[in-house]
Amino acid sequence: MINAVEFAKAIADETRQRIMQICCCRELCVSDIVAEIGLSQPTVSHHLAILRDAGLVHAERRGRETFYTLNQERITHCCGQLLLTFAPEEGVTKTVAQALHGV
Repeated sequence: MINAVEFAKAIADETRQRIMQICCCRELCVSDIVAEIGLSQPTVSHHLAILRDAGLVHAERRGRETFYTLNQERITHCCGQLLLTFAPEEGVTKTVAQALHGV
């Protein structure tokens, strides 16, 4: 389970935020991401590794390519954990807890 600090570190970088945005609702391979972002393949791969290690992107190997998509469930869970930690007001806590636990 990723903690709040690890989650914040993973999403704190502007390049990783851009990668998360373009991988939000579609699967992309590294070359697709490189083409959209305009950074080198090693740079994109480095940032994808950080996101993958944090569980914020799904990686699926198909032949010689690995396809990435945003792990929206993990993002939601991590954001909910942040809310429970830093905004523990009763109404927020109840709503977030219900969302996290499917109640």
